Amino acid sequence: MTDPQDTGTVTDGNSRNPAVPAGARGAADVVTPGLVDRLTRCVVSTGGTTTSRTPLTGDVLAELPVSTPEDVAGAFARARQAQRAWAATPVRRRAAVLLRFHDLVLARQSEVLDLIQLETGKARLHAHEEIQAVAVAARHYGHAAPALLRPKGHTGVLPLLTKATELRRPRGVVGQIAPWNYPFELSVGDALPAFAAGNAVVMKPDTQTALTALWARRLLVEAGLPEGVWQVVLGDGPVVGPAVVAHADYVSFTGSTRTGREVARGAAARLVGCSLELGGKNAMLVLRDADVEKAAAGAVRACFSSAGQLCVSIERLYVHSSLADDFLRRFTARTKAMRLGTALAYGADMGSLISARQLETVTRHVEEAVAKGATVLAGGRPRPDVGPFFHEPTILDGVEPPMAVCAEETFGPVVSVYRFDDEDEAVRRANATPYGLNASVWTTDGRRGRALAARLDAGTVNVNEGYAAAYGSARAPMGGMGDSGLGRRHGSEGLLKYTEAQTVAHQRIMPLAPAFGLDDEQYARVMTRGLRLLKAVRLR
Repeated sequence: MTDPQDTGTVTDGNSRNPAVPAGARGAADVVTPGLVDRLTRCVVSTGGTTTSRTPLTGDVLAELPVSTPEDVAGAFARARQAQRAWAATPVRRRAAVLLRFHDLVLARQSEVLDLIQLETGKARLHAHEEIQAVAVAARHYGHAAPALLRPKGHTGVLPLLTKATELRRPRGVVGQIAPWNYPFELSVGDALPAFAAGNAVVMKPDTQTALTALWARRLLVEAGLPEGVWQVVLGDGPVVGPAVVAHADYVSFTGSTRTGREVARGAAARLVGCSLELGGKNAMLVLRDADVEKAAAGAVRACFSSAGQLCVSIERLYVHSSLADDFLRRFTARTKAMRLGTALAYGADMGSLISARQLETVTRHVEEAVAKGATVLAGGRPRPDVGPFFHEPTILDGVEPPMAVCAEETFGPVVSVYRFDDEDEAVRRANATPYGLNASVWTTDGRRGRALAARLDAGTVNVNEGYAAAYGSARAPMGGMGDSGLGRRHGSEGLLKYTEAQTVAHQRIMPLAPAFGLDDEQYARVMTRGLRLLKAVRLR
């Protein structure tokens, strides 16, 4: 255990905890009654209040208003009224709001970094990943939306005689259910393309991280978004979530696979679309020609960022047998040197888990694996001396079925290591899961890495990075296969999913029917010759 007087060293070689600087700010310094009042005024609520606490220390953060199903219905009614004028606003003016928001986020990032840390418990550097992701999305859609949404002409059934135009119309009011683990990026980051497309949004953020989402809303309104276009409701997921799905014209959900199935059933019953980013049991493959030092450093980021509480985090690590010992020596040393911390400042390498429930899952997975024969190479235990829900970053060797950690999503700072001799074997084992969200490949041969990546059943695959390269490439789509979800965020699909495609076809000169004295048989012969000609000239 750590000596209470120690400022950063331990006696057993496991994760250190840096000393909190004298005079450091705490929850009461940041989340004042005035701030809570300003941020929560927009919440549609007649259902009383609930208390949120910071996982860093367990201290009370705020009393938050709670919404009822009737409040959700009222929020949708107000959003529909505001959406009409917003949809009529020229797309370039809507996009300009996103670009102003981009600048405001970067200028005032310290405010929301404090909130993200206090509500999620994550280290400040990992909180900053959310700043980066939101800024990238705002910039991308701020610049790309006008081109993606402009009318597009297509070749009609009869060239020159048929003019076909594709229009993109907003769906109306999007129902968004956002999770706790990335409360800035997965709230406003997902809402930005919906707003650019001309929709309104009724959002239910997780109550644990509502202040971050509400701060984002306040800043976007400051950037020029009409207040009525973004409505917020709060409350327990099983109560408020189904009400959001019941009124939405489209549903955006990020969360567990189990809940995602319920959301999909609710949307399907109403014949409305949905996008779902769900769970994962993501694999990292270290090939025999990998740079071992870079791969070890990359594995720390891939496995332990945000205490492993991100859907694209690596939980299974496959290492070629020829370099496994060297890799594990370096990876283990780096993991044991990680600093756990609670300060609202840069310096800690990892923060807290979100709740007692997450800590229980992580602890159960580790203890069960050890009881059945797995070996702890680093970490392996909770750290209540640092904070109520802290757990050391943990590496497990010798994990085999039916250990729960082998196949179940842990969603915490735990990774299992497996050795392989043949790359085909590694691909087969990496794909042996119902999930398919993210994967990582490490090699010094980029072409080889990309070829192997194409064989992995995952929506995103990173070569020589854990998750950030693919996720941060906002011009390219991101999402899951299999039990990891439906639809994509980012790229053109990340915006166009919030629209309905409408084709307007204008027929000129002659109809698509016998005309100019042709009888039915003559018309059929003319059309047959025409179809053959169009194929011959390769007209699509």
